[in-house]
Amino acid sequence: MRVLVVEDEKKTASFIRKALQAEGFAVDVCHRGDEALTFAGATAFDGIILDIMLPERDGLSVLRQLRDQQNRTPVLLLSARGAVNERVEGLNAGADDYLPKPFVIAELVARVRALGRRGNESKSTLLRVADLTLDAISHRAQRGGKTFGLTAREFRLLEFLMRSAGRICGRMSIIEKVWDYDFEGDANIVETYISYLRKKIDRFDPPLVHTIRRVGYSLREPPT
Repeated sequence: MRVLVVEDEKKTASFIRKALQAEGFAVDVCHRGDEALTFAGATAFDGIILDIMLPERDGLSVLRQLRDQQNRTPVLLLSARGAVNERVEGLNAGADDYLPKPFVIAELVARVRALGRRGNESKSTLLRVADLTLDAISHRAQRGGKTFGLTAREFRLLEFLMRSAGRICGRMSIIEKVWDYDFEGDANIVETYISYLRKKIDRFDPPLVHTIRRVGYSLREPPT
């Protein structure tokens, strides 16, 4: 699950990010309303945590524009003001949930998980490419009559490749989807995890994961 945190208090944003990452979420952070619109327009998030009190452009304005743009990503509003009329205004603007500050981090994580379940209702939970299947609930893949487990990162990578089946996935797009935007590690990490996947799913013929030289990778069905 990929989450966008929009919070101008940098310590609070960092706290939320670390808590969500510890639970296996991929997290992007921005601190202004205009940045939030840019991020949301460029990436398909599974949930957005949106603070109402933002500089220059407040969270409710951002939310209304997202909904006007037909962006239906589930949104959890945060605010230090707990007035009932503000909660009502936020929900009427298109928010899916509301959490007043200060909050207990365990509750925030639980609410974000609930947003993810809501957003994933329309997504297929069983992916299939050729004879390879991936269960998005159990994180288990199956091919050639063999079932094998995946680490959290392997699962994210394989899910992204399978949902993009037949298309070329560039290395940077893989890093943005499977890792975080601010990833500062070795770009060769993509090749490393592709290798991990191949050892599991391409032990069988024909191979499904293909290297597109100097560009990236593609997972596709073998030609008939």
